[in-house]
Amino acid sequence: IAHVYSKQGHWDEAEELEIEVMEKTKQFLGDDHPDTLRSMANLAATYWNQGRWKEAEKLEVEVME
Repeated sequence: IAHVYSKQGHWDEAEELEIEVMEKTKQFLGDDHPDTLRSMANLAATYWNQGRWKEAEKLEVEVME
């Protein structure tokens, strides 16, 4: 659903869902699980599309580490 919101340009709604997904995947799968890293990258992309460059960059660095 977050992906659909993103494609439609509804960044705030996408962000809300992506944060929830990221928190749950961290909780249940751990910080280094591929699904967790993917959810972090998705949230970073949403931040980028919102013009929130610093937050996007910070999250992308976490994904890369």
